Amino acid sequence: MPGYFLNKIFYACFTLFGVVSVIFVLFTILPGDPARMMLDQKEDSEQLAIIKKKYGFDQPVGKQYLYYLNDLSPLSFHSQNEDDYTFFSERKYSGKKLFSIGNTSVVIKLPYLRESFQKNGKKVTQVIRETLPNTVVLAVSAIFIALLLGVLLGIVSAVLKNSWVDKLIQVLSTLGMSVPSFFSAIIFAWLFGFVLHEYTNLNMTGSLYEVDDFGESVRIRWKNLILPAIVLGIRPLAVVIQLMRNSLLEVFNQDYIRTARAKGLGMMAVIRKHALKNAMNPVITAISGWFASMLAGAVFVEYIFGWNGLGKEIVDALNTLDLPVIMGSVLVIATMFILINIFVDIIYKWLDPKIK
Repeated sequence: MPGYFLNKIFYACFTLFGVVSVIFVLFTILPGDPARMMLDQKEDSEQLAIIKKKYGFDQPVGKQYLYYLNDLSPLSFHSQNEDDYTFFSERKYSGKKLFSIGNTSVVIKLPYLRESFQKNGKKVTQVIRETLPNTVVLAVSAIFIALLLGVLLGIVSAVLKNSWVDKLIQVLSTLGMSVPSFFSAIIFAWLFGFVLHEYTNLNMTGSLYEVDDFGESVRIRWKNLILPAIVLGIRPLAVVIQLMRNSLLEVFNQDYIRTARAKGLGMMAVIRKHALKNAMNPVITAISGWFASMLAGAVFVEYIFGWNGLGKEIVDALNTLDLPVIMGSVLVIATMFILINIFVDIIYKWLDPKIK
């Protein structure tokens, strides 16, 4: 088990290194100048030069890449020359100095995601800390809806195999898998938040927290969670329905199910006491993977519904070329995706030692 765990950690670090490299290259070659975006209409050559020197834009791309890796690495190197861009300062981030090699200090610290270009020097970690919980709440709610409805509809579809109800559920689940989330979000927002607003009392846009008219208190508006959670849960719901139906049909053909039916147990009793537990294995596997992808898939759903999560923050950052926020957010999502998959793999290894 320790060797298996270390192997997973190695591949996780290698994957994160690849993610960091790709997003750095991708956003470095993007059209547009972040320094000019930061100055907006107050641009002049002197201010532009100051901004570029402050953020290292005047350095070669290769050197900027090494600086970025140095900021992200828990073990990093910092020149003691105050004119050097890599000068270690408490104003930048805190860490513990281990030792010095000539004019360079070796420091251990938490990964530094830098500061936002557009939020008055606000740290990217703070931006993520304020928005990520909203995205997690949305993802958990969507998964809960998908799991609850998916299991129920999957059971109904399996029990009523080849009936018109089964065929209708299959058509709806296929449609749910094929329709893009951003299209579903537009339709749901318009239909339930505008056309049927008088009956649903739901808003087209809105986040989990709302400030009152006087700006004195913050209220939680749970109703704003309903539409984005349903839209985000449509695709995993369709997958759960298919998996649950197929898995149950396979379990129904097992000998112990036939024995239970022969002893006089009703269909619902057989499902509840015998079939459901074994049929849930592929569903749990799929849900664990879907939860990780939800964090990335929420981008357009959050933006359309005005949900103040990490996805909406990424879109806003793309519009203003706020590169540290974009890169930091993508890196955090990738890290969570990798950690969730490692956790699931370790559980599988613990449950079944035969897994390589």
